[in-house]
Amino acid sequence: MLKSSLTAAAILGVLMLSPAHAAELKVLAGGSMTASLKDLGPRFEKATSHKLDITFAATPELIKMATSGPFDLGVVPIDVMKNDAAKARFAGTPANIAHIGYGVAVKAGAPKPDVSTPNALKATLLKAQSIAVFPGSAAGAYVQKTFERLGIAEQIKDKLRVQTTTGAIPQAVAKGEAELGVFLTNVLIAPGVELAGPFPGDLQQDLVFVGAVAADSKNAAAAKAFLDYLKTPEALGVFKAKGVTAG
Repeated sequence: MLKSSLTAAAILGVLMLSPAHAAELKVLAGGSMTASLKDLGPRFEKATSHKLDITFAATPELIKMATSGPFDLGVVPIDVMKNDAAKARFAGTPANIAHIGYGVAVKAGAPKPDVSTPNALKATLLKAQSIAVFPGSAAGAYVQKTFERLGIAEQIKDKLRVQTTTGAIPQAVAKGEAELGVFLTNVLIAPGVELAGPFPGDLQQDLVFVGAVAADSKNAAAAKAFLDYLKTPEALGVFKAKGVTAG
């Protein structure tokens, strides 16, 4: 039986596609949505009999994948849509799915530094011995821009511990390989670390994730059903639990 939390549109889409016509959907997704979509994916599959093949990646890789290969839908940073070639591979107007702010994390149990004002954040970053970052993404680019706005990019560049994935940031902090982790707050909600606080004042800027069906998807109805599912009460509850704000 279908879960009652599916929207009417998603239910209609599911009813129109019998299990015999269940689709396998290739999904492109932002790496910072990993925890949320790994939870929601199996729930959608169980409710609909569709299967999801989700590739998580940073913005530059998502642009390459969108412009070079077949896929059915994307749940990606809005920055992907700023690339004209990538945007052309999607149908219609992308819909906002979620947004996430930025923050600073420390190892669990460690004293939490003051990040409540721009000057306090600046002082904390200058004092830190090491800072875990992931520059190869839209979110990482904004973190670097924040360092530049604070006027400390050159001063702290030797302290930066560049990670190869988003999830490696909290892991580096938890292991003591970096004193601070600076990234999207939902990524920093992880075992072994604690959020010191969000970026203060006008330094804070949410990264928006949007969803859209691929223009040439052969499973457009099923792809639309998954995007509809991401707006259901069940999905909103999962987003909230993972530190993500829906919409």
